[in-house]
Amino acid sequence: MKNKLKDEKSPYLRQHADNPVDWYPWGDEAFEKARAEDKPIFLSIGYSTCHWCHVMARESFEDPEVARLMNDAFVSVKVDREERPDIDSAYMAAAQLITGAGGWPLTIIMTPDKKPFFAATYLPKESRGGRMGMVDLIPRVKQLWTGQREDALKTAEELTRQLKNIGTQAPGASIDKTLVEKAVKLLSERFDKEHGGFSDRPKFPTPHNILFLLRRHRKSGSTWALRMAETTLENMAMGGIYDHIGYGFHRYSTDEGWILPHFEKMLYDQALLAIAYTEAYQATKKQVYLETAEEVLTYVLRDLRSSEGGFYSAEDADSEGVEGKFYLWSFDELFTILGREKMELATRAYNLDIEGNYIDEATRWRTGSNILYLAKPLDELAEEMDRPVGDVKAGLKEIGRMLFETRRGRVRPSLDDKILCDWNGLMIAALSVAGRVFDDERYVAAAKKAADFILEKMLDSDGRLLHRYKDGEAGIPGFLEDYAYLCWGLLELYETTFDVKYLSSAVSLTEQMMLHFWDNSSGGFYHTADDGELLLVRKKEVYDGATPSGNSVAMHNLLRLSRLTANADFEARAEAVGRAFSKMVSQYPAGYTYLLSAVDFMEGPSREVVIVGAPDAVDTEAMLNALRDEYLPNTVVLFKPSGEKEPEITGIAEFTRDHTTVDGKATAYVCTNQACKKPTTNPEEMMKILRL
Repeated sequence: MKNKLKDEKSPYLRQHADNPVDWYPWGDEAFEKARAEDKPIFLSIGYSTCHWCHVMARESFEDPEVARLMNDAFVSVKVDREERPDIDSAYMAAAQLITGAGGWPLTIIMTPDKKPFFAATYLPKESRGGRMGMVDLIPRVKQLWTGQREDALKTAEELTRQLKNIGTQAPGASIDKTLVEKAVKLLSERFDKEHGGFSDRPKFPTPHNILFLLRRHRKSGSTWALRMAETTLENMAMGGIYDHIGYGFHRYSTDEGWILPHFEKMLYDQALLAIAYTEAYQATKKQVYLETAEEVLTYVLRDLRSSEGGFYSAEDADSEGVEGKFYLWSFDELFTILGREKMELATRAYNLDIEGNYIDEATRWRTGSNILYLAKPLDELAEEMDRPVGDVKAGLKEIGRMLFETRRGRVRPSLDDKILCDWNGLMIAALSVAGRVFDDERYVAAAKKAADFILEKMLDSDGRLLHRYKDGEAGIPGFLEDYAYLCWGLLELYETTFDVKYLSSAVSLTEQMMLHFWDNSSGGFYHTADDGELLLVRKKEVYDGATPSGNSVAMHNLLRLSRLTANADFEARAEAVGRAFSKMVSQYPAGYTYLLSAVDFMEGPSREVVIVGAPDAVDTEAMLNALRDEYLPNTVVLFKPSGEKEPEITGIAEFTRDHTTVDGKATAYVCTNQACKKPTTNPEEMMKILRL
């Protein structure tokens, strides 16, 4: 008999619909049942592409013995953290207080009024390796609840009190700009000079750190900041964390060399890394960064795009119950597919081994399987093989084509086909930036279609965002990241297309965000709206995790909007975001690099450019192409079409009303730090001003 998850939209919850555990979705029905039956809640939080979530499901939630114990002792609730990041964030904070650590699957046991008294992550069925198993844990919790309930309730109350005190510090002064250089120093201390990245193992992509370092290089000329960024980008693109056959990045690497990944592919990683590689190309003009960005976007447009234009959330790590099976190869299999000559090149390029080059994460033994990763840069390989580098690239491209065709016949990892507003906002930003920098209309068209889809399908009747779209229905009130990330995407899309509707939407959504998420007492934005569900605590997040925090992205957006619209209220609100978190940021600046990028924007020099000209005219395009070609962070660009009596842009950016062409030619108005230069009709003169 199916449990209560069969009608849920979440692919993750549906994965558990046939479990013998009597799962409930998060909602009143579960909590009323717990109160009526006087049982604690067993809360399990995960996501569809989580490897250890699958392991715990196979070992425990699909096991009749464990299910019987759970159904007897608890009311069990399943939550998809990607659908309900608010629930995940609140109870992850509780887990970190209880255990000092966190992760997924997240296991919480709590009272019927949602106050936690036990936390763990993955739990096996049987106790082993110092980790308590479910069959031992459940009877103990049942005995605690029936025989020592006061102890459990006391723990729950104390935890709840501590959670409410987290992050309640008063705002400080404006963030000291010296923290920007302190963050560079801290990143440098953690930097892996051989492999790149900012940790030993496991290694996670941190694209916000790359974007921060590229900006430091542009502003200060620091070759070391650029080297840290480039070493990381180059090694990631060569590593097994990158899918060299079908493209796209896996979630993270279990080793220090980016070789051995956990294989899930997340939309947000593709978006942020595409932006990082695109900006690196802009800053260095190195072709490898352009190629990597375009390959990532090829994967997204091929495998993660819905027919309606939105983008799906993720692909799983597992297929046929085995992690990475879709991506791994035996030596004999490769030889059969490629033949002797191509196999020689593949073996040299990808460090293939008859015993396998893929090492088991736990045992560190060879598994007999091979993962494709570039053992060295292609120019070095070509020199060793005494072949032109172009021939080596062409040979690997043909090998990739053959393996891609073979792989298409395999059982593919499952697709999480829910469409999330926030992650789509990031992808709209990535496609817009790539379309602008690479002058590729495919990316621009995809960004427009996704943005139009969200603005049509994922707004409620009050013009407020909804978080999730699935099976033709949008639902779940939007969170801070939905507003911040989508506005990021809309701003990039405006500066790529100069379609005013995207700038107008960014303004209106930012106003909604300020109305419903702003902390009027201490400043900064809450994760949930003022009329959202009340959980343990209404949190404000600023630490950069897998993605930049909603507050740091919101601060960027506010600064850009203040320059684009000349609305000083946006600038004042951005400054208040910085003050709200200044004490926190000062404790460890390297954890807040995207916020510090916004601080750097605010400190300047920043630049505002208004181009006035005839749309699609040669001289107008010359101006815009010059801007697209140069790496100019902290710069905003407006376009005012000439020849129109009342251009739409003047309704949002009133200061452009008096901007006109000079002698009928496309004209650039450039301002730096709110000081404006004489207008110019010469693209080279415009760029000279911008480079000062």
